[in-house]
Amino acid sequence: MPNLSAETVLWGLDFHFPAGVDEAGRGAWAGPVSAAAVILPAGPHIQESLSGVRDSKQMTPRERGIWAEIIMQKALTWSVAFASSNEIDYLGILPATRLAMSRAIFQLTPVPEHLLIDAVRLPEVSIPQTSLIKGDSLVLSIAAASVLAKTFRDGLMLDLDREFPVYGFARHKGYGTMVHQQALAEYGPCPEHRFSYAPVRAAAAAETPQV
Repeated sequence: MPNLSAETVLWGLDFHFPAGVDEAGRGAWAGPVSAAAVILPAGPHIQESLSGVRDSKQMTPRERGIWAEIIMQKALTWSVAFASSNEIDYLGILPATRLAMSRAIFQLTPVPEHLLIDAVRLPEVSIPQTSLIKGDSLVLSIAAASVLAKTFRDGLMLDLDREFPVYGFARHKGYGTMVHQQALAEYGPCPEHRFSYAPVRAAAAAETPQV
């Protein structure tokens, strides 16, 4: 389970507002990439308050929904931001992920003094930062950010499912499942697909009618 070890070190060094940062949706074929940033209140009590929070990929949708509400209530501050499929196509997925993370970070009040980030580094952000492999499994604030990023992105994909119902976005959230691949072959991509991704590019090149 993730814990407060990293945050406790930073609190002890007088970094009062360290933020955990994570993303969701990098591997999907459609929809935006999302990022969340979370600053937890200092002190061990928050570990108990967020006792069920862990890497969002290890949680059910119901668990994520419940704990997302608790995170938003218990966090000192939090934010979620996105980079669109068009921005992903224009910039590439890693720069777009960094863009979404930067947007989430600079929506926080107060602005964080140190960043704890799952795997990614943000060279264009001047705030001191630590990048941690599997940080969402180790660091509580990163795990909390992973839950919010995933929950908010899943909600947006449900909205896109109502707008573009033939693709099954509500089921697979834009990831490359067989159902999604079959829908692409039958209907071609919609404007929310990532045309820089090979399966979408191939479907577009097949000149199937768009929805």
